[in-house]
Amino acid sequence: MKRILIVAMLLAGTSAFAQDADTTYWRKSFIGGLNFNQSSFSDNWTGGGVNSVGLNGLLNYKANYLKGKKSWDNEIDMAFGFVNNDGTGYRKNNDRIFLDTKYGHALSDKWNMFASLNMVTQFAKGYKYEKDSLEREQATLVSEFMAPGYFTASWGLEYTPRPYFKMRFSPFAPRLTVVRNKQLYTTVDNNYGVPVGETTRWEWLAFQFIADFDKDLTENLNLKFKYMLYANLENLEANQIDHRLDAIFSAKVAKYVDVNLTAALLYDYDQIDEIQLSQSLGIGFLYTFKNFKDE
Repeated sequence: MKRILIVAMLLAGTSAFAQDADTTYWRKSFIGGLNFNQSSFSDNWTGGGVNSVGLNGLLNYKANYLKGKKSWDNEIDMAFGFVNNDGTGYRKNNDRIFLDTKYGHALSDKWNMFASLNMVTQFAKGYKYEKDSLEREQATLVSEFMAPGYFTASWGLEYTPRPYFKMRFSPFAPRLTVVRNKQLYTTVDNNYGVPVGETTRWEWLAFQFIADFDKDLTENLNLKFKYMLYANLENLEANQIDHRLDAIFSAKVAKYVDVNLTAALLYDYDQIDEIQLSQSLGIGFLYTFKNFKDE
């Protein structure tokens, strides 16, 4: 219920602002997709295989306002997916909530001053699967909604060389990390950077960089990616700088049917000192809307 309220509040704020402003100043875009995957094998199938069913959904909504030197950009980016294999049951294979709002004031055609707030977390519980001494697979809880959750407020300059490509430079970007489950330290090394027994951790002196690209390459092809870098200036070491890249490449093959490839690359020293990677490929329903055309 809490996660639904957070999304509703952001949408309500965007709608309220739109009601007081001329809608011709808004650039809005929406992408919503649902992919279904299924495979089954007869008992005498000699090639081997496991019956499975999978479902993946994604949603991205942007509402950007520009009038004179003032701008207000909002984004909701969500994804969730699971697969059910015979013998192992349901397992999550994609889970993300990203909310972002930014107010800017133009200094020139391509440079803005801005203040922003964003949040990153997930919908459902996440598990690590390992076998015990008897070769029985055991599920261990390692994450859930707001465990972890990240809230970052940032101030700085934004460079927009093209309407579809933006870069933010934030020399002051304090971040709040939330781990509402105090027991995760027993299964997660370093407890996502939050001290054991606590549920929050502040990082005050920090730098953030965000690059955001969203463009229709052709009438039926779209590429969207977001790269985020976060560096704690109080403990600045190269191997402790956080990096995250999320990308979606979609190709429309019919009016509401598409092929999409999603990928996420993550390096977060407070989670694990290794690069994490996930990707999924799906064919399914896709609905897109824009009230503008790319230049």
